[in-house]
Amino acid sequence: MRLLSFQHENSRRIGIQSTAGVIDLNALIPDLPNSISDVLAQNRLKEIETVAATSDEASQLSLDELALLPLIEDAEKIICIGRNYAAHAKEGGAETPTYPEIFMRTNGSLIADGDAIVRPDCSDKLDFEGELVVVIGKEARHVNIEDALDYVGGYSIFNDATLRDYQRKSSQWSIGKNFDNTGAFGPILVTPEELPEGADSLSIQTRLNGELMQDATTADLVFPIAQLIAMLSECLTLKPGDVIVTGTPAGVGYARTPPVWMKAGDVCEVSIEGIGKLSNPIEEECLI
Repeated sequence: MRLLSFQHENSRRIGIQSTAGVIDLNALIPDLPNSISDVLAQNRLKEIETVAATSDEASQLSLDELALLPLIEDAEKIICIGRNYAAHAKEGGAETPTYPEIFMRTNGSLIADGDAIVRPDCSDKLDFEGELVVVIGKEARHVNIEDALDYVGGYSIFNDATLRDYQRKSSQWSIGKNFDNTGAFGPILVTPEELPEGADSLSIQTRLNGELMQDATTADLVFPIAQLIAMLSECLTLKPGDVIVTGTPAGVGYARTPPVWMKAGDVCEVSIEGIGKLSNPIEEECLI
């Protein structure tokens, strides 16, 4: 299935993307939560799939007319992994990590597909980072790597837009990663049965104004999905709807000569094979 979050008739809803449009699940199932996190927590994906199969195409909504929302806005945790592609670590002058580089994002930094990534007034060093997302489907603690993929609810796309100068103001990266309107997330959550096991060997690309900037495959992850879940669950109780942003490949703007920064009027697109495309324009912060 391909789930999405959107605004319709002044309410938040979740739907399924179909060949004919978008199936409004909250219209079909009155007691269904309007949060993908809650749907996962209540283990209702099979029910959704069954009901959606009976949907009348004529009643489906047009995707082009919907206001998309960040895929998940109420995650207890947004866990981000740094330097999870060896070539990206190398381009930044770092060694390949032997344990994941972990930092957190806040829900307040998130935006949807089509929303503007905002370059703040205080910095012009706004960089792109196309990334694969894994969303946890059920509670996980002390999970064996052999069983870890059983805890996956689905996969999506993230652009971890980063203010590089603020990222480096301290030894902790979080401030450069949490400016308002910089965490583009979505548009679709693809459930695991539609993708290779562990979302392995999927093409991941980032384009800025149509120019290819990042081009890799998820086979290059230093810590693949199952290993990340096992390692994180050793420390944390992962909850349904928790988001793991798995790291960006080589090709980021700061490592280029000269550096390439996103600016107002640009459009940044992140594509992952089998999942789709996340596209966001860039705007400058308005202080008036």
